[in-house]
Amino acid sequence: MIKAKIFVTLKEGILDPQGRAVQQSLRILGFSSVDDVRIGKFLEVDVQETDKSAAEIQVQSMCERLLVNPVIENYRYELLDP
Repeated sequence: MIKAKIFVTLKEGILDPQGRAVQQSLRILGFSSVDDVRIGKFLEVDVQETDKSAAEIQVQSMCERLLVNPVIENYRYELLDP
């Protein structure tokens, strides 16, 4: 089994109201040095595969077909052996 760690973030230039709200809250709490906050998604997926190349193809397909909106999001992933 191979574990995939998938990181999804909004592309530059895409408004992030949730990140803006966190940034403003941090400033209210006294963290005035925070310039920007971007909110993303983190997913862990266990792939029942022993071949890392086959697992990579599956993970990439999962991202492109369901997990990521390529119009507004970027993604990267890491594959870890158990």
